[in-house]
Amino acid sequence: MMDLRKEHIAIGINSGETASGAASGSRKSLRRHWNQLSRFQKNLVWIVLAGICIFLFFLIPYDDDGTSPSDLRVDRPLEHIQIAPFKDRGPTNDRQRAVIDAFLHSWRGYKEYAWGHDNLKPISMSYSDWFGLGLTIVDSLDTMYIMDLQEEFDEARNWIDQYLRFDVNRDVNLFEVTIRVLGGLLSTYHLSGDKMFLDKALDLGQRLLPCFDSPSGIPYSDVNIETMKARPPKWSPDSSTSEVTTLQLEFRDLSRTAMNPVFENAAHKVNVKVHELEKNEGLVPIFINANTGQFRNFATISLGARADSYYEYLLKQWLQTGKKNDDFLIDDYQTAIRGVLNQLVKTTPNEKHLYIGELINGKDFKPKMDHLTCYLPGTLLLGHKNGMPKSHLKLANDLLETCYQTYMKQPTQLAPEISYFNLNGESESDIYVKTNDAHNLLRPEFVESLYYFYAITGNKTYQDMGWTIFEAFNKYTKVKNGYTSIGNVKNPLNTRPRDMMESFWLGETLKYFYLLFSDDRNEIDLDKYVFNSEAHPLPVRDN
Repeated sequence: MMDLRKEHIAIGINSGETASGAASGSRKSLRRHWNQLSRFQKNLVWIVLAGICIFLFFLIPYDDDGTSPSDLRVDRPLEHIQIAPFKDRGPTNDRQRAVIDAFLHSWRGYKEYAWGHDNLKPISMSYSDWFGLGLTIVDSLDTMYIMDLQEEFDEARNWIDQYLRFDVNRDVNLFEVTIRVLGGLLSTYHLSGDKMFLDKALDLGQRLLPCFDSPSGIPYSDVNIETMKARPPKWSPDSSTSEVTTLQLEFRDLSRTAMNPVFENAAHKVNVKVHELEKNEGLVPIFINANTGQFRNFATISLGARADSYYEYLLKQWLQTGKKNDDFLIDDYQTAIRGVLNQLVKTTPNEKHLYIGELINGKDFKPKMDHLTCYLPGTLLLGHKNGMPKSHLKLANDLLETCYQTYMKQPTQLAPEISYFNLNGESESDIYVKTNDAHNLLRPEFVESLYYFYAITGNKTYQDMGWTIFEAFNKYTKVKNGYTSIGNVKNPLNTRPRDMMESFWLGETLKYFYLLFSDDRNEIDLDKYVFNSEAHPLPVRDN
């Protein structure tokens, strides 16, 4: 392992006797001036010096364990990481070992062909950069920690310590960098106790804060992390609603961990602003403007892309802060689920598949559901576990079954990115897929829901459902140097590999598979941790 200690560097100045004599004369001159001062003047100087020392002592902020920000940097050799916060053992069964094999296969390909870059392109044996922040490394940290992959964790940790820098001239997306990088660093800090990760998180958090300096307080979507200049997206004056409301878990945790309220305050103001806006039975349009602070008129209402995690974070923030009775976030969550039940839930005419559609232009129903929406069964069950009504439980069970069928009805047993549903008998099949929507990006959302169902109920049926899907990933997406997204789940003989392994395959999908297959369904205590939208566990706070 690389030694991270910094060598002592001595800087000497040797300018001969003239310089030495001048310095000596200067010291004598100072001593003569001091001796010429009156006792009152000397006492006054001592008082001023003492005041400066006291001021500096109280000016430097300290962490709750007495460390200052400079102490947050690790200048010692990396000790062996202990997995005590969650577990002190590795995998306990063959299914977990199979997931670890999939992770290591993906990691080896990434390490050989894309090390330090955002994503691996496993077929062309190259890489893809989105922000140039080593997304796959940071996203994978807590997965490796939970899997007890010590060697891989150490090499990732060393890369982050030595090469992950944020003082670089590039624009990044506030939402994506928050859930992947900030969330990954914070989660790994909580697991390992290694303050280097917190130090990196603090640096990044400071560079993201300018996004909140908009006329409305709704954050801009993008920021240059060197110049710290924020702006709306290039393609639109509006931000995605999910993007501006899926920051709060991470920013709150950063504030409470570093004992600096600025991050939580900025993100919570967005909560308040969105709470005050007019909604459709708690349902929100998918676009919002950072300058005006208003939703876009006649925008689509969906629980899929651009809105999904708004609803997820309403519940999870309430859990993160100790389930307060007077929290408007949980009220907004319950109102929104009533709106879903009243306006978005439909059932197919023949096979009776319950699904959640969209409102185009805010009013016209469309029987279309993104795979992203399959996070919702798990979120609903988590809410029911914490006191939400039985109607949430029924919706969770019915929707989980439909999401499973979007996998099972495809010859590859892999779900498409988007599914359509028979509304009024216009299709022979109750679930059908359009050609342009038939791709699979190795997404985690349904596996995430299966994990919650297993962790909360203990029913091993959900493990078997997950194993079927894991085997399908192995059969149709595994390639020589990793795993790849595919373009066509409808034809096992022509899946059209797309040559991309997103960081969430390692950070989310394989993590949820590993936890789903655990013999201990409480391997991560859902009363003590809440997962962010990128599957990074953060601690629940008492208040």
